[in-house]
Amino acid sequence: MAESDRIPKPPPPVKGETKTEDVVLVHGRTADGKGLEVLRKKGDELSAGQIRPVEDGKPLTGDLVKLTPRPEMPLLCDVDVEYEAPRSTKAEAGPARVSSSAYRKGWDRMWGKRKSPGKAN
Repeated sequence: MAESDRIPKPPPPVKGETKTEDVVLVHGRTADGKGLEVLRKKGDELSAGQIRPVEDGKPLTGDLVKLTPRPEMPLLCDVDVEYEAPRSTKAEAGPARVSSSAYRKGWDRMWGKRKSPGKAN
C-alpha cells in the first residue's frame, strides 16, 4: 500500500483530555425528507437516530451537534457536540403524579374532606 493511499488518522487528544470516538454514518433520508437517518457510534455505544436542521423558535429534541464529513468518505462524519441535552436519570413508570393544591381543592369539593379518625377504643 502506498503512503498516499493510507487513511489519515485523527489527531491525538490534548494531554489530560480524554475524548471518546464520536462518529455518525448517514444512511438515508427521513420519511418527510426534512432530515437524515443516521447511525451514531459514541465510545462503545451504538444508536440509531435522525439529524434535522435547527428551526428558529422550535425546541431542540436532542443534542445540538456539528458534523464534519471525512474527506475519504463524506457520509461518515465526526461529531462535535455543541449542546448536550439533559438526560433523565431515573426511569419513571406510570402516569405523572398530580398533587398540586388546586388538585387537592378540586378533590375536596368533589368528594368532601376526610373525616378525622375518632378516638381509638
